[in-house]
Amino acid sequence: MTLFSFTTSSMFILGLAGLTFHRVHLLSALLCLEGMMLSLFLALSLWTLQFNSTNFSASPLLLLTFSACEASVGLALLVATARTHGSDRLFTLNLLQC
Repeated sequence: MTLFSFTTSSMFILGLAGLTFHRVHLLSALLCLEGMMLSLFLALSLWTLQFNSTNFSASPLLLLTFSACEASVGLALLVATARTHGSDRLFTLNLLQC
């Protein structure tokens, strides 16, 4: 396993572990998701540079665009949750209430 693959896989696994074990606030869950997306972006960018393939050169930009859209939707949900429920704690959210 090269240093590059070890670094990106450990970044992704740490983000996933933070998402599964530290689900107290919505903001911390969103930050873990952003860390996972950043590791995927780095892996995809360096993979296309390593193989000198121009066919997949637009893939990292597409992933970065989806990551920005995901971040904006997540922050909008965070603001809406904080306004309606008074906090961003995930345990206070109930899916059965409208």
